[in-house]
Amino acid sequence: MEIPEKIKPAIPHLIAVIIFVVLSMAYFFPLLEGKVMNTNDGTVAQNAAKEISDFRAKYGEEPLWTNSMFSGMPSYLISTIYKGNLLKYVNSGLNFLKHPASTIFLIMLGFYFLLLMFRADYRLSIAGAIAYGFSTYFFFILAAGHNTKALAIAYMAPMIGSIIYTYRYDAIKGALLATFFLTLEILANHPQITYYALLCVLLFILLEFTYAIREKEIAKFFKSSLILVVPLLLSVGMNFSSLYSTYEYGKYSTRSKSELLTNDSNQTTGLEKDYITQFSYGIDETLTLLIPNFRGGASKPFDRTSQTVTVLKRNNASQYVTQFMQYWGPQQWVDGPRYVGAIIFFLFILGLVIIKGHEKWWLLSATILSVMLAWGKYFMPLTDLFIEYFPGYNKFRAVTTILVIAEFCIPFLGILALRDIFNGTTKRKELFRGIKIAAGITGGITLIFLLFPGIAGSFLSPAESAIELPDWLSTALVADRQKLLRSDALRSLLLIIMATSIILAFTYEKLKKEYAILLLAILFLGDMWLVDKRYLGSDKFVRKEAKAKMQTPSVADAFILQDNSHFKVLNISVSTFNDASTSYYHKSIGGYHGAKLKRYQELIDSSLIMNISLITAAGSTAKSIEDLESVFSSTNALNMLNTKYVIYNPEAPPLENKKALGNAWFTENSVIVKNANEEISMVNRIDPSKQAVVDSRFKDLITKSSYPVSPGDTIMLLKYEPNELIYKSNASGEKLAVFSEIYYPAGWKSFIDGKETPHFRVNYILRGLVIPEGQHEIRFRFEPASYKTGTSISYASSGIFILLIIGYLFKSFRSKNKGE
Repeated sequence: MEIPEKIKPAIPHLIAVIIFVVLSMAYFFPLLEGKVMNTNDGTVAQNAAKEISDFRAKYGEEPLWTNSMFSGMPSYLISTIYKGNLLKYVNSGLNFLKHPASTIFLIMLGFYFLLLMFRADYRLSIAGAIAYGFSTYFFFILAAGHNTKALAIAYMAPMIGSIIYTYRYDAIKGALLATFFLTLEILANHPQITYYALLCVLLFILLEFTYAIREKEIAKFFKSSLILVVPLLLSVGMNFSSLYSTYEYGKYSTRSKSELLTNDSNQTTGLEKDYITQFSYGIDETLTLLIPNFRGGASKPFDRTSQTVTVLKRNNASQYVTQFMQYWGPQQWVDGPRYVGAIIFFLFILGLVIIKGHEKWWLLSATILSVMLAWGKYFMPLTDLFIEYFPGYNKFRAVTTILVIAEFCIPFLGILALRDIFNGTTKRKELFRGIKIAAGITGGITLIFLLFPGIAGSFLSPAESAIELPDWLSTALVADRQKLLRSDALRSLLLIIMATSIILAFTYEKLKKEYAILLLAILFLGDMWLVDKRYLGSDKFVRKEAKAKMQTPSVADAFILQDNSHFKVLNISVSTFNDASTSYYHKSIGGYHGAKLKRYQELIDSSLIMNISLITAAGSTAKSIEDLESVFSSTNALNMLNTKYVIYNPEAPPLENKKALGNAWFTENSVIVKNANEEISMVNRIDPSKQAVVDSRFKDLITKSSYPVSPGDTIMLLKYEPNELIYKSNASGEKLAVFSEIYYPAGWKSFIDGKETPHFRVNYILRGLVIPEGQHEIRFRFEPASYKTGTSISYASSGIFILLIIGYLFKSFRSKNKGE
């Protein structure tokens, strides 16, 4: 049966899709057995979103707020469905494979699309997509559960490619493609990756501008640039609901500037410098791009056959086996190396020599910039420059993440080098010169570390160097780590030799182009597959039933769940503010999130940590439960947050805090303060059951300084939903009520008997409201205008984009018919 002519052009792309599907599912074969991935961050996300998911299932709408983490915060960056962006259905369709196979499939497909736009042969594009798609970083972030980050990376390559296509080839088609992929990029909901991708684009545009001036094509440059404004506006418009809500929340989150007055040079208008650079890439650690185990690979223990484990057992120190890691670099913890492939790195250097186009300088400068910024605290002049003067840069932590730019640019340039070689556009003399330089640099580096591993440093981590280890232990550590380095140096060297041999065999016409590409694809896959398996293997998968059992309530959980009232729980049996497990069943004082409310973080630092320390100290000295309970007389912050239970041992009943102030209470006096510093300091000094600290900006809402409370005055919670709270009050006179709920002005509205009445902030983070005499219904409702307005704009923008697509297709169809 003959294939119709109209279908033939699509066959290569169908073959590519099939290959990507097969490889993705083969790597994650446990998915075929009905298993699911069990990751730390995946579990954290599930725990954090439990209250949100339950509300969504019950009412079919978004709560937009949850009280299950950090006493209450918006759900925008936890779990929120934004309805206005109609491309979310396309995103769902593209993710037709099971997770995480779907993500790796999309990463390969996106890079394949990029290479096709740059006129690469479809076979070479498949090989390049495999090399990029199996980059080690993508696998260990999936192993950690960073799913949105991986999805944003998947859309990064085609988004960047579409923008370049607009400048170089077809402005209209490129603009429509750019709109499509930029919208999906933003929809992935990882602002940090999107920011870095756009930084890479900005660098391209700046260089393109200089070339346009030099080549006197400035009019064409500005025309393309103006056309690209449309994709930017439409992409932002389609994602406006999420972007606007996130932007609004950013003003109050830890990514914002603090109101506390301080002379600390560590402060910025965003995150603190120490926090931004906490995970900085060691300068010499850059060589992990070429040699995966240059610094030991990952923070994981040595295997049982290692010298380190052997000598620890021999010296009766088996309990320390898990404390010594293969990784000995400067970072506190790493999940794996930023390995792009020895062959790809070799091809990158080769590309720098043989490629003559503009792309080379853009990709080189972007690579260098991303590596230098990833050095963070080890290269502070550049880091400080970007933190202080580059808009938005100080909103993101973990500067090592910016290496996604290098991990994109290096394989991109490497495959473009192969494109020129296989197309015959590179002269043989120039190619030989390039091979000598590239093989000399990459092969030379690997050979040096193979023969002389000692030049890589002490092979002891900074923490290990700071203490005096026994000679027998330090000797074993050095021997094991040198072995890791030498074995991977040899491995990279052999891969470079094999790749060089294939290219030379093709050049001397001993090997056909098709076979050369096939052999390189096999080497790409074999190289990356084996390294990736070190960090994401079948052991990361479990049966669904087994994962469900992990959520079985503990003894403490079961005890607390018998209490049907509404309160908060403090869990000190885990890392309170770095663990979201408590949020699955309870409204937690703690949790885990990279962008909690700024004022709550400041309360943690100034009060809550101190309160927890008091409880911990009391637990070690108390002779009776009464002695232990007496400590709550000194825990103002926990009491005003209505912390009723403290879990100190998951397998024992919790400690009950009888000093918890409840859902709401009347307080007798208001203490007016001038600024945030006075406000937060007073929290630890007042009696929150009788006094409320109020910032002077809200003094007009306080009608008097004293509000006497009579025995019959009551206020109680009648109804609880994460986005709506209803109370009933009965008071003998006008009262000042304090609610143990987090103050967030961008959406929370208060009503007394159905009439909107402004509330205000008290005690640094809580809500206050003056309530009239008599019986009243008080209702708080979370109705952020950002979400509603944003949804309308998103729908409108989606409609405009659909009309533009229809118009373009109609015009193309008419032009084709006229041509025939």
